[in-house]
Amino acid sequence: MTVVPKTMAAVQLIGHGGLDKLIYNRATPVPTPAAGEVLIKVAACGMNNTDVWVREGAYGTEDDPSAVSTWRRKGNTLTFPRIQGTDAVGHIVAVGDGIDAVRIGERVMVDFSIYNRQDDSLADIDYMGHGRDGGYAQYMALPAENAHVVDTDFTDIELATFCCAYLTGERMLERARLSAGERVLVTGASGGVGSAIIQLARARGAIPIAIAGPGKEQAVLDIGAEAVVTRGGNDLVEAVDRASGGRSIDVVADLVAGSMFNDLLKILRPEGRYTTAGAIGGPVVQLDLRTIYLKQLELHGSSQGTRADFHRLVRYIEEKKIRPLVGGVYRLSDFRRAQTDFMAKNFIGKLVVVPD
Repeated sequence: MTVVPKTMAAVQLIGHGGLDKLIYNRATPVPTPAAGEVLIKVAACGMNNTDVWVREGAYGTEDDPSAVSTWRRKGNTLTFPRIQGTDAVGHIVAVGDGIDAVRIGERVMVDFSIYNRQDDSLADIDYMGHGRDGGYAQYMALPAENAHVVDTDFTDIELATFCCAYLTGERMLERARLSAGERVLVTGASGGVGSAIIQLARARGAIPIAIAGPGKEQAVLDIGAEAVVTRGGNDLVEAVDRASGGRSIDVVADLVAGSMFNDLLKILRPEGRYTTAGAIGGPVVQLDLRTIYLKQLELHGSSQGTRADFHRLVRYIEEKKIRPLVGGVYRLSDFRRAQTDFMAKNFIGKLVVVPD
């Protein structure tokens, strides 16, 4: 029988702002699993852009894109202090009422989504690490239905690279209906979601062409990109045309936006599909609506994923159609340095935090 302590170490977000808003607290109360919940001892937790943007309050509002605001457009659920961290992997050490104790000891990957409804609509989606505490801690309580055993020999650290980035990428490709033989242009291809999309596109039989920063070209090719365009060149449209051998681009999976946005719409073939789940190059863009209607384009906004997307992701992991990309490992007590290095983007794949 595992003895669960009363207190634990955790990183608490105490407000919007800089790294000083992240507090390493060794006296955080260990949560008690409620009815229908389990308690896991966290083994590893992956880091994401959302962690940084929520800390900074960088999501704006529909009326003011520069306003300090959190992730949800309607009905804020973020309260402070909050333990962030979506990509948790750990072992079940206790269960709440209604959950069979036979589950104690299972190694699980957390589906971090708080769906708030029973159908596949994501209109009211929330997530662990925002609407309730997440995995940057030694222990985490969560609904039992969100704790999934994955039949894989990947390590805890490797398994913690998948959930948020790959689920986000899978939903983007699902919304854009990417199919076998189609070409998808992936921006931000060396990051967590971008590198996931390259692999997920291959899992679908599609052909990914990547845009990545200088010095990251070979690493992105090794992940599975058919060709790579180096970001920052003079003519993106021409560079992508060369990379594709003059073949049309069916889908753009964009995580950068910013000054590239109009060029990305130019690159799409008529009746092409644009899908986005991020805007690290700048969220406010210039748009010529004539390009959209004259080319019959589709534009999709996407965030997180459905239960079906998550189960498909688990199947890809178990079948080893996708692989982990660990860009670095940090101790929980060194969390501020981990996030500083994360923001510098001098890595491929995902950074992972492990408890002390």
